[in-house]
Amino acid sequence: MSEQLISEQLISERQNAPVTAPVSAQVPVSDSVSGSGSVSEHPVDGFGTVCLRPLDPERDADVVHTWVSEERAAFWGMTGLTRAEVTEIYAHMATLDTHHAYLAERDGTPVALLQTYEPEADRVSECYDVRPGDIGMHVLLAPAGPEGPRPGWTDVLLSAFTEFALHTLDRHRIVVDPDVRNVKAIARFTRQGFTPGPAVVLPEIDLPDVHLPEKHAQLAFLTRSVAFPDALPDADPR
Repeated sequence: MSEQLISEQLISERQNAPVTAPVSAQVPVSDSVSGSGSVSEHPVDGFGTVCLRPLDPERDADVVHTWVSEERAAFWGMTGLTRAEVTEIYAHMATLDTHHAYLAERDGTPVALLQTYEPEADRVSECYDVRPGDIGMHVLLAPAGPEGPRPGWTDVLLSAFTEFALHTLDRHRIVVDPDVRNVKAIARFTRQGFTPGPAVVLPEIDLPDVHLPEKHAQLAFLTRSVAFPDALPDADPR
């Protein structure tokens, strides 16, 4: 099972208590935008509308399995898994209160996978001081299609995901923890306004059914006030 999905279970077991997400982190499908199934819609002039909807583990399995199986997605941690295994992983995630998966679509075409999580339910919490209002984020972009490179797409998608996390979910700060070797991801987040934090070592997890090796990660943070400087000042939740 991938790192993003098992950490919540492991941290909960260590603490011997359930971890429950704040109400603001939970976006019921019944509250979706215009009844479309989307939890967020982000229109962009000259680009189209970026919609986020909860990932359907079975219906979206072919798309997601194709993406995570490519060599370019090695840092996602699912290369080599079968379609059934990927489906099982995301079906498990759908039962969690602290981890959520969303499929991002541009005018109906899948373009990215977004995962959000509660940092205190993840091993990253052992490497930095989690603040109230923090939310973790993992992003996997779809590969370029036959048309080739898509200048500007990454910035548009990350802007939409940032708005979703900080406005729709009403969070104060996003934390990301890409592998230190994933220089492309680190550069994307830096370009988006994330402030680099410390380079850390996420601890190894070795249990009978689960093994996660150490992960050398580069933490980075984006606050609401930095992402949206023209908005009203954001109260420091500390």
